[in-house]
Amino acid sequence: MSDPSPAYDPVRIGLVSISDRASSGGYQDQGIPALKDWLSRALRNPVEWHTRLIPDELDGISAALRELVDASGCDLVLTTGGTGPAPRDVTPEATLAVADKLMPGFGEQMRQVSLAFVPTAILSRQVAVIRGRALIINLPGQPKAIAETLQGLPNATPPVHGIFAAVPYCIDLLGGPYLETDESVCKAFRPKSAIRPPRAG
Repeated sequence: MSDPSPAYDPVRIGLVSISDRASSGGYQDQGIPALKDWLSRALRNPVEWHTRLIPDELDGISAALRELVDASGCDLVLTTGGTGPAPRDVTPEATLAVADKLMPGFGEQMRQVSLAFVPTAILSRQVAVIRGRALIINLPGQPKAIAETLQGLPNATPPVHGIFAAVPYCIDLLGGPYLETDESVCKAFRPKSAIRPPRAG
């Protein structure tokens, strides 16, 4: 695990776990700890975390996303939970309601990763959007699926790319901080013209 250094750009990341039962104390939330664990290992940047544990309510989810981007200034917001076909699963609709632009490639690749394990991956409705200068991505609800989706399946034949490899360059294009990753966890991909020289020390 790499130690975040002040030499790297600071980044604000919003983590939203969406669950009726966890938000009411019915069981312990696993989504936010799983997201923090993976991102803490993957990123070299110092991170300011903004976390929310909320029920599956469309207006409440949209309000949390707007607040994290517009008021808290998050560069990246990741949600977990509420993306299936059940009546209470409204995270994609709440996310689309706050979108300035759609980023369909993220959802397509997340389903591709999950299809390597289960045919029911096609029931997942995760979306990704741009709001202002922030990227918002819906992730699966299970910790194992969260890690697989972000990291991909590098040892598969052929390897399957995770979605996080594309996140740093997307944040670049939005005018956000320069995210640098620990390549043993996730190698960020950028065009050669967008790569900064390695930092001294």
